[in-house]
Amino acid sequence: MMLERDAEANRELVRRIFEDGINAANNDVLRELLAPAYVNHDLPSPKPGPEGYIEVVDVFRTGFPDLVIYVEEVIAAGDMVSTRGYFSGTHQGDFMGVKPSGESILIKYIDQWRIEGGQAVESWVSLDLLGLMQQIGAIGS
Repeated sequence: MMLERDAEANRELVRRIFEDGINAANNDVLRELLAPAYVNHDLPSPKPGPEGYIEVVDVFRTGFPDLVIYVEEVIAAGDMVSTRGYFSGTHQGDFMGVKPSGESILIKYIDQWRIEGGQAVESWVSLDLLGLMQQIGAIGS
């Protein structure tokens, strides 16, 4: 039963990262929920921890100010949480050197988070960056 309670608490923590942190643009929530040594293995940032994560999220927020992440499925087991979903937004700002196109995007993702001591300590994410760049007209289809 303890593992089920832990898995449920970890599921809620990851939900809060997406909904209360990213979607609500509340960096204080991200600072609370990401460990000081947090590492995202697939979206590298110039520094570890919450501040590095916030920098990566800000790249997306700058390019897509109306960014929303929709979590369609969550699987939690022990200290691991996986989510699958998509994010949407409108390309209204510079994104990775690409000037605003005004195009709407819908990008699928899947990720895994490892939780330790009530904070996310590492994550892995796979998202369709090629499709994103095609949707904003940065490259051909």
